[in-house]
Amino acid sequence: GTLDNDVLELALGAASCAVRSGAAGNPRTLTVIDYSRPSTQERLWVLDLTTHELLYEELVAHGQGSGGVTANMFSNQAETHQTSLGLFKTDSTYVGKNGYSLRLDGLDRGLNDRARERAIVMHGAPYVSEAYVKANGRLGRSWGCPAVRNEVAKELIDRVKGGGLVFAYHSG
Repeated sequence: GTLDNDVLELALGAASCAVRSGAAGNPRTLTVIDYSRPSTQERLWVLDLTTHELLYEELVAHGQGSGGVTANMFSNQAETHQTSLGLFKTDSTYVGKNGYSLRLDGLDRGLNDRARERAIVMHGAPYVSEAYVKANGRLGRSWGCPAVRNEVAKELIDRVKGGGLVFAYHSG
């Protein structure tokens, strides 16, 4: 699915505000996730802010506590297994129980600023695939992390790590 222009404008505005306030440096990438769309559709886009090129258009999972096919509940609280909305800054990578993963720092107080302590990270997952959708009618769900296809995870993470921005949106 195509990235909605209104969502893109909100994401660019949030990114610009974060740079102006000093919360973010000069991000090379902006990842936009539109959780208003069902998990069966591509709803994650990675934009190169230097070349204005679309780098990725991907499926992305939401948290178990956020809903079934479509996410409709969001939280900043631990143990909810819900996805958080708002603007995040990417940090460093590590290898953990979900393989190669990217730490995310929430930049919106009260909305996503507990992402680090909740271990909300970007990682690959076997339950994020067209095959999983065909078998189950939806993607599998994470514990609140924006999980992507295993096949693209390392390359995508390496492209956005170290100060890129991630804008997680829902129209509700």
